[in-house]
Amino acid sequence: MRGKRGGGHAGRPGVRKAVRCGARSSGDLAETVRFHGHMCPGLVIGYRATKEALARLGARRAEDEEIVAIVENDSCSVDAVQWLSGCTFGKGNFFFRDYGKQVFTFALRGSGRAVRVALKPSAFGPPGGPSDGGGRGNRDRGPGGGGQGRAFRPEEREAITRRLLKAPAEELFDIRETRISLPPKAVIHESVVCERCGEAAMATRIVRKRGRAYCIPCTLKRGARQGRWGG
Repeated sequence: MRGKRGGGHAGRPGVRKAVRCGARSSGDLAETVRFHGHMCPGLVIGYRATKEALARLGARRAEDEEIVAIVENDSCSVDAVQWLSGCTFGKGNFFFRDYGKQVFTFALRGSGRAVRVALKPSAFGPPGGPSDGGGRGNRDRGPGGGGQGRAFRPEEREAITRRLLKAPAEELFDIRETRISLPPKAVIHESVVCERCGEAAMATRIVRKRGRAYCIPCTLKRGARQGRWGG
């Protein structure tokens, strides 16, 4: 059935926008847009960064934990990272560092090789020009969202998206091969029942007080903060 979907994506608003911006209406970009829900500059940043990193590592989409992704922001770009690389929170090979930077590091568990991809300040074009992103794409939330300083007008967003899709990777990113200390593989821990709410929590997230076990939310409740650790 999937083979018959062909041009089905062309009717989606995000993919139509991709076509206007000069991208092909099929392939992994269309799938990335479908996964995320709309086309925007932030998504394209993650798309281009991931494609470049995987190409340099000679890697394909991860089926398990063979690739590790470390992202330094929580913008639209990281949806492209997850979709294209196969690195996800659920598989334990996707790591978020809250640094507010459009920086992405991909590493191979087998060899330890890694590629760090950092968006250049000049990626959006000359300051004040038609492709200047204002907030530099660090927070591009939703179809009507924008940068940190102001909302993009539709024509601005389209111009930025077009540039991000077409410009050579070297103009958009600082790309370096490196080696990193890989985070440990995901481990399945036993569950422990919280003695306050009765819900199970992973043992490594249990707080023990006066011989009793509590989940983190219960320790933050007023009674727990005041030291009343009774049932």
